[in-house]
Amino acid sequence: MTNKPIDISIAVVIPAFNEENAIGMVLKDIPKNWIDSIVVVDNNSSDLTKEKALQHGAIVLEEKYQGYGASCLCGINYLMNQDIIPDIIVFLDADYADFPEELPNVVEPIFTQQMDMVIGSRALGNRELGSMTVPQLFGNWLATRLVRLFYGVKYTDLGPFRAITTKALNAIQMEDKTYGWTVEMQVKAARMNLKTTEVPVNYKNRVGVSKISGTVKGTVLAGYKIIHTIFKYA
Repeated sequence: MTNKPIDISIAVVIPAFNEENAIGMVLKDIPKNWIDSIVVVDNNSSDLTKEKALQHGAIVLEEKYQGYGASCLCGINYLMNQDIIPDIIVFLDADYADFPEELPNVVEPIFTQQMDMVIGSRALGNRELGSMTVPQLFGNWLATRLVRLFYGVKYTDLGPFRAITTKALNAIQMEDKTYGWTVEMQVKAARMNLKTTEVPVNYKNRVGVSKISGTVKGTVLAGYKIIHTIFKYA
């Protein structure tokens, strides 16, 4: 499949915090024949993230509440209030660790297998050496096994690169504003018996330093929030 079905609308939401050196490359590599709109949510950046995103043609929103989930919710709320609401929303990080050109692989199971949600799994793809820290790898391993234990659904990753139908997203009613965003979406999908699958995605060293895994505090807080979210909805 080289093009998306003409009757399907796809939007991309990209949370961004101080990613001036990466956001332009992310936006450039998104296959434009697959998407109808790109929303970059600037989460209190002190650099030129907003300006760079605008230069590359993205819609730029500002979210003052500091948090990954808050930025995603901001993008969703914007898209849900447009005259034409997208059928599918893709979430993608702004650090250029993902390969935006793999977007068709992530959304395709929604067309071909009638999936509600597709997770881009870094565990199933090829990871560049050093692209994920040891705490990240262990955290993913532990979290996905807890999800399997409590919810009976097998995931291999909590990867940020994912696609979901707006119908499923409305049903899930996302709430988390910080580190628990990705796992909240996955455990709620499991609880609701939504049709989900994973596809391999490749992963490389990000541009710049991670605001979460690049600090001890961020790693600990993210780990706590992920585990807390798993138990919260069990």
